[in-house]
Amino acid sequence: MILVTGATGNVGAEVVRALVAGGAPVRALVRGAVPLKDGVETMTGDLNRPESMTEALAGTRAVFLLPGYENLPGLLAEARRAGVEQVVLLSGGSAGSGDPTNAVTRYMAASESAVRESGLPWTILRPSAFMSNALRWLPQLREGDRVRVAFPGVRTASVDPYDIGNVAARALLSEDYRGAILRPTGPVAMTPAEQVAVLAKVLGRDLEFVGLTNEEARADLLATMPAEYVDAFFDFYVTGSLNESIVRPDVRDVTGREPRTFAQWAEAHDFRRGPG
Repeated sequence: MILVTGATGNVGAEVVRALVAGGAPVRALVRGAVPLKDGVETMTGDLNRPESMTEALAGTRAVFLLPGYENLPGLLAEARRAGVEQVVLLSGGSAGSGDPTNAVTRYMAASESAVRESGLPWTILRPSAFMSNALRWLPQLREGDRVRVAFPGVRTASVDPYDIGNVAARALLSEDYRGAILRPTGPVAMTPAEQVAVLAKVLGRDLEFVGLTNEEARADLLATMPAEYVDAFFDFYVTGSLNESIVRPDVRDVTGREPRTFAQWAEAHDFRRGPG
């Protein structure tokens, strides 16, 4: 049995899909009654309260784990007591710097340290930015053809969560990647304007790209995000502490096929609903 946390999220759902496709028994940690694929067992539990995870961890061989929980060492100790033999942690590229002044880096690095010190065999995933981040443009696309985007000059080798899920599944089903840090990326580095141009082709619409100034971007982000995380993203993309433009071979090396393109990701998602 493999336990997938965050099983309804962008990455977790793809991990579940890949494991089911590979014939593995899957237990999904969910909140409330959430319909999932046939044959997927569902459990509830609070990852911030390790004592609530006893039932979900019982009989589990491996765990796909999200970062940032309050007592991750306690959760991992509970996993070890339950007989878990392998943990695959979703982290991020900035964790390598270990910069404690950056709020995102701080919780990613702390999660990685907890996994390494847990005594459990581990694999860490540090993917580049997700292609699914473009889903936040949907409200603008429903209203019209102008797409306003923060950090317009930043080029990233964004990766499809589908590919992250497949890499994670291979790591969960094999001992080959124990002790490894895997860095899934997309096949090419793109600017936000290039991504919007791809969406225009997919949708058959004449989209206008509008790059926000740093002041506009900060105001927009503060409307939906705590200030410390806004500061973290400015550190990444304005100060330049995080370089996500590097294209890496990890998806191909682990899965045996090329990573999906942004066009393939866009075709597979719900961008076809027009304005209104």
